[in-house]
Amino acid sequence: MSLRHALLGLLVDTEQNGYDLTRRFEQTLSGHAWSAGHSQIYPELKRMTADGLIEVVDEGSRGSKVYGVTPAGRDELRRWMFSPPGEAPARNEFVLRLFLLSSLDLPDLRVLAERMARTSDEQATELAGTIKEIEAATPAGQPHGYARFAAEFGRRWFELQRDWARWVLGELDDRPEAD
Repeated sequence: MSLRHALLGLLVDTEQNGYDLTRRFEQTLSGHAWSAGHSQIYPELKRMTADGLIEVVDEGSRGSKVYGVTPAGRDELRRWMFSPPGEAPARNEFVLRLFLLSSLDLPDLRVLAERMARTSDEQATELAGTIKEIEAATPAGQPHGYARFAAEFGRRWFELQRDWARWVLGELDDRPEAD
């Protein structure tokens, strides 16, 4: 995934200026899917404009530009959405830690698994709260926004990590060297 595609996705929903787009990026994607600050977002907006993927649709106070997605930008986002995942190298810190568990002694492994279970449970609980907020903000009879799909995936992902860590703790309890 690239920053370009994340920005296109956020701009498809609503036209935004760079400040609002950066804030929305922080609130929705950072920490869950992709991280980028304004020092990365603003230059990318400039490149996307030059490439014809977005355009300035309005200018606000103090020269701020409001961006909207062009038909070429929508086409590029659609192309990327249907491209096979994995074009970029996989990076998953949680899974990397799984591969490196053998580097720890048993007491440290237990501490790490307990921490993973606790942290994952906290994150799942936080996302469950986000889901409730999305549902509460949705007018009666209207479908929930697609952000709920992503939040639900995140909640289930963290529950999976929590359950796995609890399973590891159970396996460690069954080992003779745990005595």
